[in-house]
This record gives sequence, C-alpha cells and structure tokens, in this order.
Amino acid sequence: MFDETYIHYAANETDHQRIVLFCDVERPVHTKWVQLFNHWFGRYVMSAASSQNVEGEKVGFVNILFRYFYHLRAQAKKLKAKHRGIYYIGKWVLILGILWAIFW
Repeated sequence: MFDETYIHYAANETDHQRIVLFCDVERPVHTKWVQLFNHWFGRYVMSAASSQNVEGEKVGFVNILFRYFYHLRAQAKKLKAKHRGIYYIGKWVLILGILWAIFW
C-alpha cells in the first residue's frame, strides 16, 4: 500500500510485470468549504507529485525533485551509519542555516 502523505520510493527491479491498483480514498469532511478545498488540493497540489506509470505520462515537479533528493538522502543515511556525531552536527548546521536564510 502506498501512502502519498509519506515520501517513498518504489521500483519494479524484476523481470516480471507488476500490477498496481491506485485508489483515491476521500476522507469524510464536515463542511462544504473543506470539501471544496480538499478537491482543489487533490487536483492541483497532489498532482505535482504524480509519477509516470506509462511511457509519455506527465511527471509532477515534486516527483522530479524527489529523484535527486532521494540520492542525497541515501548518502546522508550512509554517513549516519558510519559517523553518527558528524551526521547530527551537519543536520543541525543545515537546519539552522535554512532558518537563518529564511528569517534574516
């Protein structure tokens, strides 16, 4: 099961065909305004994360960016496994640097 609220990567790296059933499940909401917002969000924001399922299908820009960030994240996991202290120092330097850049 794939949950679009969690960043994940999946690939069929076998020589067998894989079948995937995609179902959008709409969560119940209490007001018409929230329902309209939910539909708008699904159509325009979530489509930015769309993936290519068949040749020629459009790929969302979030999915394109994720391809590059996934490799960076894999390198960070390797660093964390080998040098935990350096990983956390780098992580906090990066977080504080981003906050400084946003609020400076």
